[in-house]
Amino acid sequence: MTQADATLTAARPLDVLADFPAIPAGWAYLDTAATAQKPRPVIDAITRGYDTTYATVHRGVYQRSADMTLAYEAARRRVAGFIGGQEEEIVFVRGATEAINLVAQCWAGTQLKAGDRILLSALEHHSNIVPWQMVAERVGAAIDVVPLTEDHRIDLDAMAAMLTPAHKLVALGHVSNVLGSVLDAKRAAALAHGVGAKILIDGCQAVPRLPVDVVDLDCDFYVFSAHKLYGPTGLGVLWGRAELLDAMPPYQGGGSMIDRVTFAKTTYAPAPTRFEAGTPHIVGVLGLHAAIDYVEGIGLERIHAHETALVRETRAALSAINSVRLFGPEDSAGIVSFVIQGVHPHDIGTILDEAKVAIRAGHHCAQPLMETLGVEATARASFGVYNGPADVEALARGIERVGRIFG
Repeated sequence: MTQADATLTAARPLDVLADFPAIPAGWAYLDTAATAQKPRPVIDAITRGYDTTYATVHRGVYQRSADMTLAYEAARRRVAGFIGGQEEEIVFVRGATEAINLVAQCWAGTQLKAGDRILLSALEHHSNIVPWQMVAERVGAAIDVVPLTEDHRIDLDAMAAMLTPAHKLVALGHVSNVLGSVLDAKRAAALAHGVGAKILIDGCQAVPRLPVDVVDLDCDFYVFSAHKLYGPTGLGVLWGRAELLDAMPPYQGGGSMIDRVTFAKTTYAPAPTRFEAGTPHIVGVLGLHAAIDYVEGIGLERIHAHETALVRETRAALSAINSVRLFGPEDSAGIVSFVIQGVHPHDIGTILDEAKVAIRAGHHCAQPLMETLGVEATARASFGVYNGPADVEALARGIERVGRIFG
C-alpha cells in the first residue's frame, strides 16, 4: 500500500456497526472507555472455544487439549506481536489492575526500600495509584505527583525537573481515561531511565486506539485489559522486559507456576508461567486473539483518525453551549469529558439515557484528578469503532435537552 493509499484508507469513515450485535438501532453507546462492545468475530471465537473445541491447556496429553494449548500459546504470540514484544515477556492476568498489582508486589515490593521514591501523575486511574501506595507504606518509600499542563497533559518538563536518583519507579497512563490526553511515552521513558528508574505504562486506553511498540517506547512494563480492546472481560496483559520478569518472585502460588513441589521446598517455573497460577482464562485468551485480529484488520491508524474526528465534532458541538465546560486537549484520543453548570453529571447521564445515549458520569476512578480539575465529577463521552456522526448529534441534542430541563 502506498502512502497515498494509506492516507485515503485512514480518512475513509468506518462503517462497522453491523459487526456489534449488542448495539441496537438508535442507541448511541458512548462509554467505550469503560468497556468496549464486542464484535461478532470475538463472540464467535468465544462461542467456538466453549462449544466445539474446549479443553484445558498445558496439562492434557489427549489431542484436543494439545490443540487448545497450541491455540492458547498462539494467542500469546499474537499479543506479543501486537505490542512489539516477545512471547516469553507476555503474562496473562485478570486485567490491567492485576498486572499493576503484580509489578507492585513482585518488583517494587522486592526492590524498593525506605527513602526510595515513586513518581506518578495527577491524572492516573486509581489502579495506577493505590497499588503503589500500598507498597510505599510497606517499605517506607514516598510518592511524588507530576502536575498537568494547562491543556491537561502530563507535564513532562515538570517531570524532568522533579526526577532524582532517589526515584526508582515511574508509573504513568499512556492515554488518560478521563481526558483522552496522550502521553509522549518515549520521552517519559527516557527521562525515567536518565535517573536510573524503571517505568510502567498503563496502556488500557491506548492499545484500542494507537499503535504500540514497547521496544520503541523503551518502557520496562506495559499493561492493558482485553475488554477495552473489544475482547472479553476478566483478562489482561502484562508485558515486562524478560530480565526483569526472570528476576521477580511469583505473585501467587498454585498449579502450573511450579517446577517441582515437595513439602521441603518448591521451585518455580520460568516466566511467564511463574506468574500464571491455576487454570487460566482459556477461552478469553482466544477471544483476545480474535479482538486483535479485528482491530488490526481495520487498522489502528484508521481507528485513531476516526475517533479523533468524532472528538473534534463533539467538542465543537458542546463548545457552542454556554453552560458546558470541556476538559482535556483539543486532540484527545477518543474521549471527551465535560460538566454543565448547575447540573450534576449523574443527572446528565440519566437524562441522556432517556434519549438512548449512554455515557459515563462520576469520578471515573480518578478522584485525585477530579480534585485537580476542581470538580467532584464529570460526564464523559468515549468513542469506539462503531460510533459515527449520528451519535455525536444524539449527544448534542441530549445536552440541549438537559439545558432546557434545568433552565
